[in-house]
Amino acid sequence: MTGFVQIIEFQTSRIEEIRELVDEMRSELGTSGGAVRGTVTADSDRPGYYLNIVEFESRESAMENSARPEISQFAGRMAALCDVPPRFYNLDVVETWEGSLADRR
Repeated sequence: MTGFVQIIEFQTSRIEEIRELVDEMRSELGTSGGAVRGTVTADSDRPGYYLNIVEFESRESAMENSARPEISQFAGRMAALCDVPPRFYNLDVVETWEGSLADRR
């Protein structure tokens, strides 16, 4: 079993506008977005910093999703709401765990 995670680190003073943009994108894409799960987090040590963690089944599905015109448009609109350009991380999943159970890959 494989997995892939994209993390988008961003700084913004306009988080509510970004949340509205994300809601708009999710309603337009429905379940066709390609992602398995997404989590937006706020950095409790650095106010105004956020991480968007998006899980995919594979690197290939993540790259196909990233190449979609509507995703590129969303990324541009989101970047315009950030205080500095977002930083992107593309990560192959090595191990996942829940509670005390680990699933090594």
